[in-house]
Amino acid sequence: MRFTMPDTEGYKDRTHAGRQLARSLRHLAGQADPIVLALPRGGVPVAFQVAQALGAELDVLLVRKLGMPCNEEYAMGAIGSGGVCVLQPGVPGLMGVTQEQVDRVAARELAELGRRDRLYRGGRPAPRLEGRCVILVDDGIATGASMLAAVQVVRKHRVALLVVAAPVGAPDTLKRLAREADEVVCPLAPLRFHAVGQFYRTFGQTDDEEVQDLLAQAWATPAMPIANQQGNQDNRKERT
Repeated sequence: MRFTMPDTEGYKDRTHAGRQLARSLRHLAGQADPIVLALPRGGVPVAFQVAQALGAELDVLLVRKLGMPCNEEYAMGAIGSGGVCVLQPGVPGLMGVTQEQVDRVAARELAELGRRDRLYRGGRPAPRLEGRCVILVDDGIATGASMLAAVQVVRKHRVALLVVAAPVGAPDTLKRLAREADEVVCPLAPLRFHAVGQFYRTFGQTDDEEVQDLLAQAWATPAMPIANQQGNQDNRKERT
C-alpha cells in the first residue's frame, strides 16, 4: 500500500482531493494503456482529476451499496454489474437482518444500477479492460463494500494491474483491500476515521448532471499520455 503525507489533514472538495490523489498516482503514468474507473457518483469528480493528470481514459464502474434496513448509511454489502454481490461478515443475521431484507434491498439497488447505466452511458459500450492498468477511484473508503464489489467486477477481466485509489480511507479497510488489489493508494488514512465526509470541507451530494457533464468532457477529448502532453508543451515552447 502507498500512504503519502497530505499537505493538509483534509480536502477542500472533491476536485481538490482528486488533484492531491493524482500526485500519489504519478508512478502509474508510464503504465501501458491506463484507464481510470470512477465509482459514481462521488468518485467521478475525483477520478476526473486523476484521469486528466495521468492522461488516462476515464469511465465509470457501476456498483451500489446495500444499506442496512435500519440505517441505510451503514453498508451491509454491495452489488456490481455481472451479478457480483458482496456481503459484510454476518449478513444475513447481523443486527437481525434477514435474507428476505437483503434480497429486497438488492433488487432495488439493481434497478438503480440499470437506471444509472442508461443515464450515464447512453448506449456507449463498456470499455475494454483486458491487459490494461485499471485504477478504481472513489471519493473515500469506509466499510469498503462498494470498492470490494468493484474489485471483483474488474477481476473478471484479465487486467495487467488493478489499483484501488481514494483520497481518504479507514486503515483497516485499506488493509483488507490490499489483499484483493495489486496496489492500494490512499494519501490520507487517519486512525480516527468515522466517516468520509469529515475529511472534506465541502462534501455535498454529487448529482447525475455533474456526473454526465464530467463524463461528456472526458469522452469528448481522447486521453493523451503524459509523455505526449510533455512533447506538445515542448513544441509550443519552441514555436514561441
